[in-house]
Amino acid sequence: MHLLIPAAGSGKRMKAGKNKLLIKLKGESILYWTLKSVFESKEINWVGIIGQPNDKDKIMNSIKDFSQKINWIEGGKTRQESVKNGLNGLPSNASKVLIHDGARCLIQPNLIDKCCYELRDSEAVVLAVKVTDTIKIVNKDQYIENTPDRDNLWAAQTPQGFSVDKLKKAHESAIRNNWTVTDDASLFEMLNLPVKIVEGNTLNIKITSPLDLKIADLLINNY
Repeated sequence: MHLLIPAAGSGKRMKAGKNKLLIKLKGESILYWTLKSVFESKEINWVGIIGQPNDKDKIMNSIKDFSQKINWIEGGKTRQESVKNGLNGLPSNASKVLIHDGARCLIQPNLIDKCCYELRDSEAVVLAVKVTDTIKIVNKDQYIENTPDRDNLWAAQTPQGFSVDKLKKAHESAIRNNWTVTDDASLFEMLNLPVKIVEGNTLNIKITSPLDLKIADLLINNY
């Protein structure tokens, strides 16, 4: 299975002054820990990192143990554009692909494999966890309008997996229609294409704040 990691963001919320995937966690970069799990997966045999040219040397230096196994793809101005570039950088024989946030460094290899298994018989899958909080839909004036049924709510994570051809076409549709989304599954939803949920776990957090980094620091040695 092929896997793409968007790594072109600036990580402004981390206030680190650099790509957040270069931030150290237990002496290694966040991206290092993500790749460690990826390469412990039994199903992944090709990995592409999508990044900005000015970050390439720093990123590759931070993942020396894996650098010979990595395919570098130049990123775009947005995550959406970067993923499109990544899809175009896949080998010609790639029929299915997983896309994983580089900042989800606590992903467990068995969950990556689980997504691969489910993707074999599906056009799209999303790793997700059931929502445990009560969610409120609020209007622009901060008044509650609705409380959706919690049993039907899931929090999306990554990896997310797709048919390469269909995801390429979905990105082309996004360009034509000026759609802006925060994950690739949303493009499938907008085109009324089926997306299957694969149950993950709450440990698979995304590092977006200094607090997340502290949590990851506490958990990383348990892997």
